[in-house]
Amino acid sequence: MDFSALSLSPPLLQVLGELKFQSATPIQAQTIPVLLAGRDLVGQAKTGSGKTAAFALPLLHRTRLDRRRLQGLVLCPTRELCAQVAGELRRLGRRLPGLQVLVLAGGQPLRPQLEALEKGAHLAVGTPGRVLDLLQREALDTRQLATVVLDEADRMLDMGFREDMERILGATPPTRQTVLFSATFPDTIEALSRSFQKEPTRVTVEEAPGAAPDIQQLAYTCLPEDKPALLSRLLRHHQPGSALVFCNLKVTVAELSRALREAGVSADGLQGDMEQGERDQVMARFRNHSIRVLVATDVAGRGIDVEALDAVVNFDLPAQPEAYVHRIGRTGRAGRRGLALSLLTPKDERRVEELERVLGTPLERARVEALPAEGASARGALASPWETLCIGAGRKDKMRPGDILGALTGEAGGLDASHVGKIEIQDRLSYVAVSQGLVRVALQRLRDGRIKGRKQRVDWVR
Repeated sequence: MDFSALSLSPPLLQVLGELKFQSATPIQAQTIPVLLAGRDLVGQAKTGSGKTAAFALPLLHRTRLDRRRLQGLVLCPTRELCAQVAGELRRLGRRLPGLQVLVLAGGQPLRPQLEALEKGAHLAVGTPGRVLDLLQREALDTRQLATVVLDEADRMLDMGFREDMERILGATPPTRQTVLFSATFPDTIEALSRSFQKEPTRVTVEEAPGAAPDIQQLAYTCLPEDKPALLSRLLRHHQPGSALVFCNLKVTVAELSRALREAGVSADGLQGDMEQGERDQVMARFRNHSIRVLVATDVAGRGIDVEALDAVVNFDLPAQPEAYVHRIGRTGRAGRRGLALSLLTPKDERRVEELERVLGTPLERARVEALPAEGASARGALASPWETLCIGAGRKDKMRPGDILGALTGEAGGLDASHVGKIEIQDRLSYVAVSQGLVRVALQRLRDGRIKGRKQRVDWVR
């Protein structure tokens, strides 16, 4: 279905045209008309189906820009997912003058969020814990709230947010539109829907049995003590530009990421007990390819959604088949073929049998002996050509990517644009990738010069 057939406002259609979004995905085509009509909805679709735009476009269409009061609230399980959803709302709403979108998530200072709420906003995206905190402080005015979206509701329930979600919904107007998106539909989701929705429309986008057909799945069997060396060989053989490696234990994440770095691989780890600022820096470096391999547990990896992820590796096979499908679903998007590698030990055979039963197809077994032997010449083959600089100003300081690019490539910076990589603007910080050989020069010139006419704090993130 063409977006022009969905009765969206001209500014939204203009943006969709600029982004070259022409045809709606199945979840978008089936849910947008329901949401535009103001009806409650339960949408069931996997990650990567386009569900964020499915609820973002109706939210933006129904927002009254002349009323700077909170009209839409989206609850997400993690701060990273909040940032992604808010970014999509801002991107799709960039032709809506004066649109204000807030992120209300834990792991960030409370005071700036309180100040932003006092100034007023149209839409907010938050985690249940922080939103409930703001409600209890009477800082969040829900009287004009027209729509509440529960994004990845099953994961929020799995993470123990049920009571928080119920208390938040109980504090919103009974006339609100309640939208619930979930990858699965367990009894807990059905109970939540019965309690807080009014005759919801149910939309389910069926997938073909098993994993997406554009993901090549290869499984290698070895002894547990041989897994780190095998992982290094696999990474060097397949040469992914970006790879996400899943482990089942935090201690494995720390040990494996350290071992990969010592082997010359551009890698870092993500653990659930990391400080939020450190986690943000690791994710920024992964998104801009200063880190090519990110090692994480399922808990720490929640909310990670990186464009064009070349490979997913199951260093440890997950206990549940659903977790396997969710992990590998992060690769092979946007028409590109993905790669999923699994490292199995003899003890994993029972899990593999259950996984193959759920997938409806056997995993493709590959022989370790068929891999090229790893020689000294392969060292450094998975190093990154980029380094990351962090600038102490962001979106709320009116920082734009062009300001940073101009500072680096202008007369004072002197760099060629080809030596500047991805620029990411967050609320109070900005990250920029710079060619590895020029990072010291770029760092000094940014520190000596000015960005937007002001001296800024600039740090090398390592």
